Amino acid sequence: MADTRTFDDRDGFIWFDGKLVPWREANVHILTHAMHYASSVFEGQRAYNGVIFKLRQHSERLVNSARILGFDLPWSAEEIDAACNEVLKANGLVDAYVRPVAWRGSEQMGVSAQATKPHLAVAAWEWGKYFDPAVAAKGLRLDIAPWRRPAPHTAPVHSKASGLYMIATMSKHHAEGRGYNDALMFDWRGQVAEATGANAFFFKDGVLHTPTPDCFLNGITRQTVMELAAKRGVQVVERAIWPEELEGFEQMFITGSAAEVTFIQSAGPWNFEIGDLSRQLARDYDDLVNGRLVNA
Repeated sequence: MADTRTFDDRDGFIWFDGKLVPWREANVHILTHAMHYASSVFEGQRAYNGVIFKLRQHSERLVNSARILGFDLPWSAEEIDAACNEVLKANGLVDAYVRPVAWRGSEQMGVSAQATKPHLAVAAWEWGKYFDPAVAAKGLRLDIAPWRRPAPHTAPVHSKASGLYMIATMSKHHAEGRGYNDALMFDWRGQVAEATGANAFFFKDGVLHTPTPDCFLNGITRQTVMELAAKRGVQVVERAIWPEELEGFEQMFITGSAAEVTFIQSAGPWNFEIGDLSRQLARDYDDLVNGRLVNA
């Protein structure tokens, strides 16, 4: 049964600025800079059998994301790793989703944030598959998003910044309102970019193709799946992909820490099969994160 509790009213503990606090007491002031100006970065990672997959890479990316936004965290990647593991233990979690988030506080209001202090929290909870397993087994149906990923000179595109997800939420809501599961986003040039919260892969003629991540995140799961494909002897090509090419691809799937490896049956007017390669890479990823496969 799905957990219907709101996220502010749960039992357990959240790591907040260096210590564990009761879940319901992990609050910030309404005039926190991040709430008004999106000066916040975050990570999403999964624990399998009590082990957070590629934790250090996630912690390092969080530190770098904050630095791109112009604030340095007083916690090292090692300390963030320890906080994530402490939260898992304190909440008695084995298989869970872990959410570190860092932000500028309420010490100053206005566009300028020079006097604000950085804050950090880590929460974790049981979270099953990101997409309904029965739906995902048949492949998701993607709409074409009405919003596009911005150019690198217009936004901090290589930071996992909360503000960059505004158009992702809007695009996903637009898609769901039209009966789709998610949306495929293009970039400012009109090239294929990613889904609203996951990277995209396409397969044809024995070659796996994926858009070059020059205006969106080079996902940790994306990198992992590319390594798994290479171990299978599959050529992986990062390149610009234009929408008119989608008609020629045989398979499509998306990847992300939340989404893992999820099959796609259609994106806009283009249809795909759920083929052997997609299924194999999904199995390989599941084996890897659950410790049944040597790290890629």
